[in-house]
Amino acid sequence: MPQHLEITTRTGLTFDASVEGPENGPLVLLLHGFPQSRYAWRAQVPALAAAGYLAVAPDQRGYSPGARPDPSDLANYHYDRLIGDVIDIAAALGRERGRFHLAGHDWGGQVAWGVADRHADRLASLTILSRPHPSAFVRALQEDPEQKHRSRHHRAFLGPESGGLLLADDAKRLRAGLVEAGVPDDAVEAYVGTLGSPTAIEAALAWYRAQAELRAKLGTIRVPTLYIWGDVDATVGRMAAEGTAEFVSGPYRFEVLTGIGHFSTDQVPERVNALMLEHLRQYPV
Repeated sequence: MPQHLEITTRTGLTFDASVEGPENGPLVLLLHGFPQSRYAWRAQVPALAAAGYLAVAPDQRGYSPGARPDPSDLANYHYDRLIGDVIDIAAALGRERGRFHLAGHDWGGQVAWGVADRHADRLASLTILSRPHPSAFVRALQEDPEQKHRSRHHRAFLGPESGGLLLADDAKRLRAGLVEAGVPDDAVEAYVGTLGSPTAIEAALAWYRAQAELRAKLGTIRVPTLYIWGDVDATVGRMAAEGTAEFVSGPYRFEVLTGIGHFSTDQVPERVNALMLEHLRQYPV
């Protein structure tokens, strides 16, 4: 059963994390997206641990109360800081050197792409759920009107009133978006429990505001990559998803989940587990 661990990094931030598996096992870091938390990986952590991996799913910067710098200073949530957190968490777990496996969903995927670009020598494998390579995403935003519509929430979240609107009436809008996307009730409650305060939601929205244009300048990824995309994902269209292959030079597998939306770990956790374990076993640390 996963244990709760507080991970304090060299920067003084303390991340709440779910951890399970042998202490000396190959490390797998799991990065959640918005509007979720480490609970998104509740099925993957024990499955990875049972296979001999040390699985660690942190609540990321802004989501962990002990790692929540002032969101009014957007420099605190710059892309470089989010990438740096991953390397710092690995170091705090005793993995200052050597390689580990990294998985990310949604915004966690955006961060994971950045780690793979800037710290390729640290990764044995990369698993991405939903989030296309940033260059494929930007191209789709420019050329695909459908993607602009799918990503309209990015613009909406830039307004100062957006946090209050999401939390109004017992977080009615936040809950509705999750329920409509097929997220089960227990997960909805867990995610709202993490983001249901003004301080937490403002910190989470700072991710959008600090990277408003989403124009991360990344190169071609050489880390072995598994990209999982649900073909009814309301936020990522086919052009962006299929275009990701162009920006990965290493071994690459694109797995389409038919009839599945944005939140695949909530919708088909066992399928995600099987795909991840197969991928990780191909590229041992």
